[in-house]
Amino acid sequence: MSSNYLFQYCQKLVVLSADKQAVLLAKRKDEADYNGVFSFIGGKLETTDLDLVEGMRREKNEEIGADAIVKILPNETFNKYFIKKDGSCMVLPHIAGVFKSGEIKLNNEYSEYKWVPIAELDSFEPKIENINELTIWAATKVYIANDGEFVEI
Repeated sequence: MSSNYLFQYCQKLVVLSADKQAVLLAKRKDEADYNGVFSFIGGKLETTDLDLVEGMRREKNEEIGADAIVKILPNETFNKYFIKKDGSCMVLPHIAGVFKSGEIKLNNEYSEYKWVPIAELDSFEPKIENINELTIWAATKVYIANDGEFVEI
């Protein structure tokens, strides 16, 4: 396969608060791209992941801890394409979710996290440029979804 077709598949989780009024953002640290900027949690799909939900569960557990329980809508994504500073390409499928329970324990990829009210996203900085668009998309999806569409991770 030609290297022109290679890319990284990096799932991102748009986690809304239980009342769906705020979004979880974590501040990246020690990153070549977007260091010190708030973003959604998530990461690359690995060869050991059995499926996309398992990959998202693994990333959630690694980044905010297994105690943090999130209900996700795995059957629909909002895909973004990103070219990193090193020239490599990424496809970033964003998955909508709602925080259910537990304690958030950040790993060493992030320096802090915040529950940012959706109404304040326009003025909240520093954040990745597509946070607003993706948060509104996720809020719409979780609002219209039936309980049976959610998967707990």
